[in-house]
Amino acid sequence: MSEEPRTSRVQRQVVQLILDRRLNPGAPLPTEAELMEALGVSRNSVREALKALQALDIVEIRHGYGTYVGQASLTPLVDGLTFRTLARHDDDTGALAEILQVREVLEEGLIRRVATTVTEAELDRLEGVVTRMESAGGTGRSFPELDREFHEVLYASLGNALVPQLLAAFWTVFRRVSGARGWTDDPSPEITVRRHRDIVTALRARDVEGAQRAMAVHFRGIEARAAEESRGVS
Repeated sequence: MSEEPRTSRVQRQVVQLILDRRLNPGAPLPTEAELMEALGVSRNSVREALKALQALDIVEIRHGYGTYVGQASLTPLVDGLTFRTLARHDDDTGALAEILQVREVLEEGLIRRVATTVTEAELDRLEGVVTRMESAGGTGRSFPELDREFHEVLYASLGNALVPQLLAAFWTVFRRVSGARGWTDDPSPEITVRRHRDIVTALRARDVEGAQRAMAVHFRGIEARAAEESRGVS
């Protein structure tokens, strides 16, 4: 068995130090000199480890001020998935389909819970987003940010902070790939509006199966559009 690379070992030690000291995001880390002493490693090893952890958003290096505990966001996941998808030059349709399938599985499962937890106030907010989608579509404007807002509001009743972050990560990957490939805006905004409204209608009726079906139809449309764009169909 090969020996663990020194940088990886020091990274692990820094992470363990953060956990052991119960440091929260934004809290200052010990200085380089203090980390050298605490971990028994060189200054260069500390710096290499911190740079690697910064790329993972585990630490944040503020030049001239020090190093702080990072937010541990999903940005590295987004960057990795975007590259993974774009790097499959001969099969970007398949790569993007995989991203959509993961998001679909998550949302179709979550929507069943939402149907039993969503409040009337949250349903009103969703209806308001759909109305704004309709207004934008009526004037020929695309509304990707409203689409994103709809899905963020949709799962608010679950009270799970990771859900919107994870779904936003997949949404961002899809938008980045679409932009990199030069895909056009939604050619049928009225259909997109109707599919979102169908989700709200099923939720208002507390129709669990209906809400899940509406979400499935929504994703069939996204997948079909992605496949058409990949084939150059407009």
